[in-house]
Amino acid sequence: MGDARLADLRPGMSGQVTDIDESVEPSTARRLFDLGFAPGAEVTVLRKAPLGDPVVFQVVEYEVALRKEQAAGIRVRRTA
Repeated sequence: MGDARLADLRPGMSGQVTDIDESVEPSTARRLFDLGFAPGAEVTVLRKAPLGDPVVFQVVEYEVALRKEQAAGIRVRRTA
């Protein structure tokens, strides 16, 4: 399994957060971190809206919906 952007994973796929891209605004990066998208966190794609945006993820014990643009700034190492 290799590194990917979280936005590129399909429903049912999982990954471990490696980092948040430097291009993400600091306030957004902090918010993502607060939501559980911290390095080492396991994330699973649960479902996508009909047009692909937003996407619902399971991170820690929560379900979190992110816009595709936000998910594109999160780097993960695919695990499943």
